Amino acid sequence: MTQSFPLRAVVFDIGNVLVDWQPSQAFLPDLGSQALVDDFLARTDFFARNLRADAGASWADLAREIDDPADRALFAAYPSRFAATVAHAIESSWQAMEDLRARGLFIHAITNWSAETWPIGVAAHPRLGRAFGVTIVSGREGVIKPDAGIFDLLCSRAGLAPRECLFIDDSARNIAGAAAFGMDTIHFTSPDALRAGLIQRGLQ
Repeated sequence: MTQSFPLRAVVFDIGNVLVDWQPSQAFLPDLGSQALVDDFLARTDFFARNLRADAGASWADLAREIDDPADRALFAAYPSRFAATVAHAIESSWQAMEDLRARGLFIHAITNWSAETWPIGVAAHPRLGRAFGVTIVSGREGVIKPDAGIFDLLCSRAGLAPRECLFIDDSARNIAGAAAFGMDTIHFTSPDALRAGLIQRGLQ
């Protein structure tokens, strides 16, 4: 794809684009097997509650909604174990980002991430604290992707029009939201596919 407008910025999602997120790692030490972890995630509706944390809910409040005491205690421990869930950076994606920066593009981020666990993620990966001109953390703002408000917030703080941004995310829903807002998009499925999308746009 050839850009038909002046691209000024690339906006990255973080989880599963720049940092591998494996929530099972918070619970495997207690539960002992992936099958038991999967059962726990399902019966606590972990991913729906995690999204509410991304929108600003506290993990303690979310845990109090769970009836079973053992499940409630394990769920409540998630923030204290969060570092284990983001142990690995996706280095090929970081390199692609630095190549884009070297081309003179602004680099920003929009992440659906809990305000409580974001500092833990930054401690685990200090680059997250210095890689972006503007970083929008949903849990701090009380709005999550794919709501148009979060894309508008990025553009407002970065001084950009939507059409000047390329947005990269592993979620098809978030990609659809960014596209509807007016951004060019690449649906991240792998670092190689990201490179291919950037090459199509003449950016690699």
